[in-house]
Parts: sequence; C-alpha cells; structure tokens
Amino acid sequence: MRLGDRDLEAVRSHRSAETRCEVCPIRRRAVCAYCEPDDLEELDSFKSYRRFEAGETIAWAGERMSMVGSVVTGVAMLSRTLADGRRQMVGLLLPSDFLGRPGRAQNAYDVVAATETVFCMFQKPEFERLVARMPQIERRLLQMTLDELDSAREWMLLLGRKTAREKIASLFVIMARRDAALQREPKPGTLVFPLYITREAMADYLGLTIETVSRQISALRRDGVVELCENRTVRVPDLLRLIDESGDDADGGVLS
Repeated sequence: MRLGDRDLEAVRSHRSAETRCEVCPIRRRAVCAYCEPDDLEELDSFKSYRRFEAGETIAWAGERMSMVGSVVTGVAMLSRTLADGRRQMVGLLLPSDFLGRPGRAQNAYDVVAATETVFCMFQKPEFERLVARMPQIERRLLQMTLDELDSAREWMLLLGRKTAREKIASLFVIMARRDAALQREPKPGTLVFPLYITREAMADYLGLTIETVSRQISALRRDGVVELCENRTVRVPDLLRLIDESGDDADGGVLS
C-alpha cells in the first residue's frame, strides 16, 4: 500500500482536536463502533490521518499493505484491471467503510479517491495486535464483512436484472441511506445528500454509458423523484418513492 512509503509526520499532519475518537463523524458505524471509552483512548494514541485528492491512487491491486483504516470523509472507488486493459469498478468505499483486511498481505483492488478523501489509518501490524486483544473490534469487522457480502449479492441483482432507471435510483438510495445513518441527529422529512461521484464514475460502476446516466438522472429530476441542488447535492422529497423507483421493496424500514 502506498501509504507505507510516506513520512508518518505527513500522515499525522491532519490531526486536530476535532479528530478525537469520541467526536468522530463515523463513530457509530466504523470498525470502532463497539469500543468503550478506554478502548477509544488507546486507538486515539496511535491512529493517524491521511488526505487524498480526487483522482489520487490510494493503493494498487497486488500491493503489500502496510496500513489499514476507515474512510472518514469522501469516497474512494475500488476497481480491477483485466489483462487486456479493460477496467471495471467493483465497489465504493463510503464514510465508515474499512480498507484492508487483518491477516491479508496484499490489496485485492486498485483504490482511487473519487473525491477528496480522508482516512483514519493504523499501521497494519499494530492493528492486527489490537484485533487480537479487543474482541469487540473483531466482532465489528465480522459484521462489516457480512454486510459487504449482502451488498455484493444485492449488486449482482442490480447489474443483472434492473433497468437503467432502477440502477440510478438504487445508487441514490444507497447514498441517501448511508448519509442519513451517519448523521448524529437525523432530520425527519426530506433527505439531502452529497453526490459523491461523477456521472462518468456512475456509468462505470453501473455498467451504463455516460449518456444513459445523464438521461436517467434528468428523467428522475423531471418526474420530481429527485432534485439536483448546488454544491453537487441531491434532494429527495420522498424516499419511499425513490425506493419504489429502484425496484426494491420499501417494507421493513427505510433508513436502516
């Protein structure tokens, strides 16, 4: 992982009083979600932060990983390049998602920052020792891994069976739900969330052309399902309607 070649002082340069674990914006959903105050104090003593600019490569597939960590802000893209040069985006790392696996020496995918992205990082050997001593972190990692498996199965359905309109709506639902889950005090009613990635990235991720993505977003906006606002944000007047447009069943809860 490229972070291993960087000076640790530069990696730690983004720390501040606002980055203490107890006030972290991803505290409730990150790998440390089940940690007690004493555990957080220990984590805080050896974590570090690293900022990546949009388009910057965070790690290459096959590269040995010297650090692991969670996305604090921003979004990163996971992709795989085939032998003939074709590339397929296979996932997104959104705030609170974890990069790296304890016990795995190499990174499986290319990881590129889609937006300006900040990671909360740990040296991999230190983190592996921490997991061995703190079963609550191991339990949370297992839970997050199973959630990723569920997401991968849902994505197989999306890519294989859904229409272009349903694919765009599904991606908006994912972003809206994640943003709502990260809010300390979720606001009832209309949802507003940042549009994390470009239309080109959406096309790559969803297996569509850029023109199709643009047409479908325009159609959803024209039909009043979403509104595009300033600063690359999306407003959803009625989340249940957006879920209906995605082809999913809204029963059983909305903002889980």
